[in-house]
Amino acid sequence: MSESLTAKGTIGDLFHRTADRFGDEDALVFEGRRWSWVAYDAEVDRAARTLLALGVEPGDKVALWLMNSPEWLFAFFGAIRLGASIVPLNTRLREADVEYCVAHSNAKALIQNDVSGPVDFLAMTQTLMPELGATAPGHPSTDTFPDLERVLTVGEREQPGALWWSDCLGRADEVTLERLRELEAAVDPDEPTMILYTSGTTGFPKGVMHSHRAVQALADRASRLEITHADTFLCNIPLFHLFGLSEAAMMSVATGSRLVLTETFDPDESVQLIERERVTFTLGFDVHFAALIEARDRLGTDASSIRLGWLPTGMDSTVPTAYRVQREFCQTISAYGLTESWAMAATGFLAETDEQRCETSGFPMPGYEYRVVDGETGEDVPTGEHGEILVRGYMIMHGYYREPDKTAEMIDADGWLHTGDMGFIRDDGYMRFLGRYKDMLKVGGENVSPMEVEGFLLDSLPLELVAVIGQPDERLGEVPIAFVVPRDPAATEDLALEGQVLELCKGKIASFKIPRRVFVIDDMPMTASGKIQKVKLRDRAATLLAETRSG
Repeated sequence: MSESLTAKGTIGDLFHRTADRFGDEDALVFEGRRWSWVAYDAEVDRAARTLLALGVEPGDKVALWLMNSPEWLFAFFGAIRLGASIVPLNTRLREADVEYCVAHSNAKALIQNDVSGPVDFLAMTQTLMPELGATAPGHPSTDTFPDLERVLTVGEREQPGALWWSDCLGRADEVTLERLRELEAAVDPDEPTMILYTSGTTGFPKGVMHSHRAVQALADRASRLEITHADTFLCNIPLFHLFGLSEAAMMSVATGSRLVLTETFDPDESVQLIERERVTFTLGFDVHFAALIEARDRLGTDASSIRLGWLPTGMDSTVPTAYRVQREFCQTISAYGLTESWAMAATGFLAETDEQRCETSGFPMPGYEYRVVDGETGEDVPTGEHGEILVRGYMIMHGYYREPDKTAEMIDADGWLHTGDMGFIRDDGYMRFLGRYKDMLKVGGENVSPMEVEGFLLDSLPLELVAVIGQPDERLGEVPIAFVVPRDPAATEDLALEGQVLELCKGKIASFKIPRRVFVIDDMPMTASGKIQKVKLRDRAATLLAETRSG
């Protein structure tokens, strides 16, 4: 591996260099407010010193359960600056998911929103920690989260037992800047600094550990795509996902490009911001770009400033939208990656054909290797043949937090990450991702583990068997469908049980995990070895859904 890929550096060093270089120029824009690089850097310092004053120390875990906001960014970079690890939580998670991730990560502090639209974060926290209100503010005592010492709220609604983040910022003066700089200087670039929870193919989410090696990955991608200080990024996708966090928020810091941030994805707001801020670079999936085109045409806004869009493609369902975006909106670059490989392990080039942009998933980034193997034998398949994608490189995760056995299942002795994805390598060296090789669903860009949903339903209802499968969906790519076998079929009407399942899931698991339909059946199709034949269930679901539509 070249020296450039092994050079040491921290995310904190990177931020300081950028702030020193670009000073008073715009760095961050959010809902009409602006921060220069100097102001942005100062806010990160203030967040870091506040966390230190609250008892967070190097090596501790800080969970962020926040909508996109400046506070998200300040806390993220601040925790990393002092040597803590950040645990970004999906804001679409609900009680069961949050309980697992916060407890499993050994989070010492939880920073959360009060409410956002219909989502009441405080109510869910109160359900998870009913004893919170009986404890001294900011000092929770809970059996559910034995490591948790601070609950902090961003917003205006008070939660008994929690502290307001805005009030706590005043405590930054309790820690000197010199003390923070000492801790920064002691940060080990090779130590994990992020734990990113991602749904696996089995069981609960797994915490993917990454370190400051991301600094080199950002530099490599910035070089390939010629991202510079002259660019302006629009990030309207979640920061808790590595796509938005790495390729927009952290890329902005790596290059000095300006970041225009929105709380959520609103296509009307996005195209207006593109026009107003002269955005040059945006990113998202096919559903996002299709919505941007519709909003631009409806509102008559000018999106001509966009020079490049990051649009992962390869699956047949994404290709038509990718070609449409080239014709009607902007040039795009495709990519492939997963949380375990630090997002985009393969990316396209500026000088490539439209066919490569729209029908491939990019070309390996420097420091990465690819293989495609037969899923049964593990042997390499010839160029052009389908198989499981394996990836190896300097940005492969450190492992799953507290899951050495699962890490060993995912990364073999030679360092190859077994992605569980299906694809093939073309004659031109480009790779094409075709879908999940393993039994994973992708619902509107969100990973869904069927086994996790199946386990939740089996634990909550009198069911003998449950199988969750994916069915194609025009808007979301695919959606979950559940087949259930009741323990006592005679005691439950089909429609009543379907309603029970859907009602049970609301507020308990993330909305994208909730089955869109529930089919009650007498028995499951099984293999001779006793495994449910999900291929047959997919065919059966397609027939049942077609009958429902025609009826």
